Amino acid sequence: MLSKEVAVQNQVGLHARPATFFIQKANNFKSSIWVSKDERKVNAKSLLGVLSLGIVKGTVITIIADGKDEQEAVDALVELISTNFLENE
Repeated sequence: MLSKEVAVQNQVGLHARPATFFIQKANNFKSSIWVSKDERKVNAKSLLGVLSLGIVKGTVITIIADGKDEQEAVDALVELISTNFLENE
């Protein structure tokens, strides 16, 4: 199991369109992947789960992966968030 913290810095946080990109990326991996905020942990491959965390700009989340490609999964999702989902703000 591998985990890494990352701060969400895009304007709208992890809502609607960015959440969809995040989930699509997570679904590219075989590992089980979760997103943790405060005391809650949800499946990173579930749109409703991710949206239910209410992640806004400045929120620090933890991405957790467990499986054969856990390193690649965590790295790819952290990069996606770090690049603001490739948005130009």
